[in-house]
Amino acid sequence: MTRYHGVLLGLFAAVWVWAAIEPRYPHDWLLENYLVFVFVPVILLTGRYFRLSDLSYTLMTLFMLLHVVGSHYTYAEVPFGTTLQHWFGSGRNMYDRLVHFCFGLLLVYPLREIFMRVVKVRGVWAYWFPLELVLAFSAAYEIIEWRVAARVDPAAGLAFLGAQGDVWDAQKDMALAVIGATITLLTVALIRWRYDPAFGSDLRASLQIEPDDPPLGEQALRGMRRHKGGSS
Repeated sequence: MTRYHGVLLGLFAAVWVWAAIEPRYPHDWLLENYLVFVFVPVILLTGRYFRLSDLSYTLMTLFMLLHVVGSHYTYAEVPFGTTLQHWFGSGRNMYDRLVHFCFGLLLVYPLREIFMRVVKVRGVWAYWFPLELVLAFSAAYEIIEWRVAARVDPAAGLAFLGAQGDVWDAQKDMALAVIGATITLLTVALIRWRYDPAFGSDLRASLQIEPDDPPLGEQALRGMRRHKGGSS
């Protein structure tokens, strides 16, 4: 862990301790912090073997800070959300909308870095796959919210769900995450277009298929059966 990583961890720990002191709804605080209990140890453990860029760690820390602030008040009652409500002329607290937007805005870059370094994707796929994963994670989280809210105490479930009477809450949250991710990916693409001479050729090459590239499906199955028959 570098000094900068220690600063990020210390900042998060300080805000987390503040958020853990007399939260507005203790049961909801616990539900919200299951994400912290899983996500933070995974980052720390995997960082020993696969270190991301300082930019990625900074973006992840910013998102987790937004999350723990929401866990202290509940997403539907964060004071800054009321300010956003007045700015946008909304009839509801907007903090949860901000966090879902920032989920895509802040976390798609670390996801892109992982895709490029582990899966070795390039060109168009280095933008498309992270965007799809943001949408998949958003949908998975909405499903988890539904199942948890249906099983726990009704008051804690409603606080955790944070729908505030909006029947389209889940769809809007997912859409905002995709919009945030799109903004970040477009920014990355513009920077690469400006400074990387191979930007255009890399995009084109990622969409090309080699002439001798065989199709999959039944052709691949026949090949595996012939290989197995020949080896036996």
